Amino acid sequence: MGTFLNPAYIYGPVHSRRLGISLGVNLNPADGKHCSFDCIYCELGTNAQRRTKSGFPAAKDIAGALEAKLRKMDGEGLHPDVITLAGNGEPTANPEFPDAVDAACALRDEICPEAKVGVLSNATFAHLPQVHAALEKVDDNILKLDTVDPAFIAQVDRPVGPYDVEQVIETLASFKGHVIVQTIFFKGEMRGVLLDDTGDAYVEPWLAALERIRPSGVMVYTIARETPFHGLQKASHKELDSIKARVEERGFSCTVAY
Repeated sequence: MGTFLNPAYIYGPVHSRRLGISLGVNLNPADGKHCSFDCIYCELGTNAQRRTKSGFPAAKDIAGALEAKLRKMDGEGLHPDVITLAGNGEPTANPEFPDAVDAACALRDEICPEAKVGVLSNATFAHLPQVHAALEKVDDNILKLDTVDPAFIAQVDRPVGPYDVEQVIETLASFKGHVIVQTIFFKGEMRGVLLDDTGDAYVEPWLAALERIRPSGVMVYTIARETPFHGLQKASHKELDSIKARVEERGFSCTVAY
């Protein structure tokens, strides 16, 4: 079982494999997980294991904690590379997500203008006008697309509500390049079912989706921490490097976190 939870509004800064020095902003309750996915590889554990008894934090409280942390870091001569809105689940599920984005951008401009503001999202709410508009304001709009195969998505990402991968692809494309696609690749088995999205059957349709989306970048990664289910394995460096090369052959910038 995953045991990692963010216990406060602000966490870090931490050295992210993908983002550099990242100051995390938790838009979800601190006592559990609130997510529209229930991914089998999630380091936070499953939704059932991490049920929260609290509501979403208010944007003004998040902003107050972020300002205090940024001013403390500034006084120590430290500055993050990116202020990352994420946390214990899906950040865009917070009904005050747009207000939190505005506050983070304003505080960045005032205290650490060289930093970026980023969002790590599974894209389930990105089609909503208020969420879409907020995501257009951030520097790093990082949205998940774990393959395009509905059966694999149902097995691995396990959406809590309706999930139409075709709609998600169209939504990502609607950002007109202001989007970074994030995808996990791994292998293994869960409850006797073999899982492996590193082969052509999954990679080729995913590459075709990238050509429709036309992202500014692609982030390829694999399992890094404890997962809720045993039997899941990291993709190899060779497999990830091969996928990266195929992304770059299609003209897209790609980074890999092993």
